[in-house]
Order: sequence, then structure tokens, then C-alpha cells
Amino acid sequence: MNKPTIRSLIYASVATAVLGLATAAQAQTTLTIESWRNDDLSIWNEKIIPAFEKAHPDIKVVFQPVAPTEYDAALGAKLAAGTAGDIIACRPFDKSLQLFQKGNLTSVNDIAGMDKFSAVAKAGWSTDDGKTTFCVPVASVIHGFIYNKDAFDKLGIQVPQTEDEFFAALDKIKADGTYTAIDLGTKDMWEAATMGYQNIGPNYWHGEDGRLALIAGKSKLTDPEWVEPYKVLAKWAPYMGDGYKAQAYPDSQNLFSLGRAAIYPAGSWDISQFKQAEFKQGAFPPPVKKVGDTCYISDHVDIALGMNAASKNAEAAKTFLTWVATPEFASIYSNALPGFFSLQSGAIDLQDPMAKEFVSWRGKCKSTIRSTYQILSRGTPNLENETWVASANVLNGTATPDEAAKKLQDGLDSWYKPGK
Repeated sequence: MNKPTIRSLIYASVATAVLGLATAAQAQTTLTIESWRNDDLSIWNEKIIPAFEKAHPDIKVVFQPVAPTEYDAALGAKLAAGTAGDIIACRPFDKSLQLFQKGNLTSVNDIAGMDKFSAVAKAGWSTDDGKTTFCVPVASVIHGFIYNKDAFDKLGIQVPQTEDEFFAALDKIKADGTYTAIDLGTKDMWEAATMGYQNIGPNYWHGEDGRLALIAGKSKLTDPEWVEPYKVLAKWAPYMGDGYKAQAYPDSQNLFSLGRAAIYPAGSWDISQFKQAEFKQGAFPPPVKKVGDTCYISDHVDIALGMNAASKNAEAAKTFLTWVATPEFASIYSNALPGFFSLQSGAIDLQDPMAKEFVSWRGKCKSTIRSTYQILSRGTPNLENETWVASANVLNGTATPDEAAKKLQDGLDSWYKPGK
């Protein structure tokens, strides 16, 4: 019998190693994530994916975003062609509900960790009856006010807690004349609704109680609790900049960044926008009507992740979604994107001071979501879009609060029949 040569042993070892690598490569599953958040690409590639792959070396993850304006059409085409990724980034409410109803998304009720999310957190990605959730909630955005702390200190203004204190502060800022008191424009209209009406409104319609009563047909937009925030909003106009009717959203951001405004009605996504500003900043939640009132914040669901029902890697996808429901993912995501807050019920240790301030309001106030997003914007006229117009008209003085509310309710009545 011939003895093996050194060369043949080396060849055999190399062949075994190559075969082992090939087997390992074959064993590795690749998951592709579809998303509209193309601004998050580096964060996923540098922070989120490496953390998951370290714990799950048998699963490779590829983040594959497209531009936000192209996402819905591109995703729909891929799903129809059978080429969509395994994990789908889910917009809140009807866009994703329609995908579930078409059979494109699966239920995530059985994903471990779903008990960490409240009914409000899951509302954006659940069936109307709340029994089935089809995407794992990832993050929300919170509304409030960011203020120029240097301006407040210079003028001796304390952070307002009540509506009266808020307008007293505005009077003081306007009288001084150095700063625009309220930095908000109406040209793009959506800010008037989102950072105006939907920001302060929950304190008047009592958050989820009012929102759900509107859906149930037990209250109307012409009722006092829905008209009053418009009356308050109308009082903002004299404190806004001289050219606020022509002021677009980027103009508002720029004005505050330059230190020329005192109070900026905000969405928490603006936190990163102002990090480079050369003045101290603070934030406060929407002031309550009077001392002792329960406070409410718009803690609006923003993004979730679900599984493509046609995925050929279902088990790996479930493993990934289970990780998305863990505190580890929540901590990485929330700290990488200040102003986008985990929807898990457990507290997350945030590093950004402004983000910590915003999220601290959850412990003081009751959370709700924007009143127009669930069910009430399915018809024509679309209540969300109509609320943009109504809010801008109230601020512009071209409609009274009662007129704006009546137009919204008339539009809703034309197609929405509660309980049917």
C-alpha cells in the first residue's frame, strides 16, 4: 500500500477546508429588507445589522431602501412580481393594512416579545378590531416644542406649563422684538396640522378617549373639544413671523437653526436638525389648559417591520423580527436615530439629552396618536389632507375655528358611517 505523500496530504487538507467553507456559505441565509428610509442606510450597515449578525452568524442581512416617494409603487411592483425582500418596512395604518389584507404580510401575533407593545403602539399595524398585528412596531415620533434656551434666559422666561403661561411667554418675546416668537409657516400646510393642531389638540380631546370616540361616531369635529384647539391655534398668528404665510418647512428649520426664533413647534425628528446650532436648546410638552389637568402627547407611530408572506426564508425572517422586539434592538435604533423612539414598553437608556427630554414625557403624560390616521382618512375627502388645509386656513385667518371644524365634519359625514 502506498503511503500518502506530503503534497497529497496538503491537497486533501485544502480540499476539505474549501468544502467546509462552501458548506458554511450554503448554510447561511440572506434576508433582504425593503424600506423607504434611505437616509438610514449607513446606520443599518454600520450599527444595526452587525449587531444582529454577530448573534446570528448563519443569517446575513441586506438593507435595500428606495426613495420615500417611490417606495409604495416599487414595493407593490416587487410583491406582484415575487421579487420583494423578506422583511418589509411598514408604514402606519392603511398602506400596510392593505398589504396584509392582500396576503402580502403575515401575522406577527406569535412573535416573542409582542407583549412588550401596548395597544396604542400596535394600533398602526393592526386590523381594525385590534386582534391581529402584522408588523413589529419599531419607532414613534413625539410632538412638542423646542425652544431657544438662551432667548428664554435672556428674557427671564420660565418654561410654560399652562396655556396662560404659554401666551404670557409669547407676549414677552414679541415685546422684546429680538426673536420670532413662534417659528411656524403655513405655505406647506402639513406643519400647521401636524405641529399645530395635532400637537396641542390631545390636551383638549383627551387623547385616545377623544380619538376613539370620533371613530365610533360618539363625538364630532364640531364638538367643543375639537374646536377649542383651533381657537387656541388662531391666537398663535400674531406671534408668528411677518412672512409666515409664505414660510415653508425648510424656512422654519433654518430660522430656528440661526437662533432667530424663540419657540419651534416640533416633531422629534427635528432633534438632529438642530444639533449643530450655536445656542442652548430645551423642549417642553404642549401646555395644559390649567394647573392640575392631565397632559397628553402625540406619540405617533412611525415605522414597523413585517414579514413578506412569500419569503422563502420564513424561519430566518421570524428570527430577525423576534430580535427587533428585543431591548437590544430598541437601544441601538433609538440611540442611532435621536428623535425616533422605541415603542416597546420598557425604558431605553438614551444618550441624546434632547431625545431623553422628549421621551421623558411618556412618564408624565398620556400617549395618543394623530386623530386622522386610523380609519378616518380612507375616503374622499381625505380627513388628514383636509386637516392640513383647515389648520393653515385658521392660522391664515381665512377661516374661523368653527368654519374649519364644520367643513371637516361635513367632509367626513359625506362618506364615513361609524359602525358600518
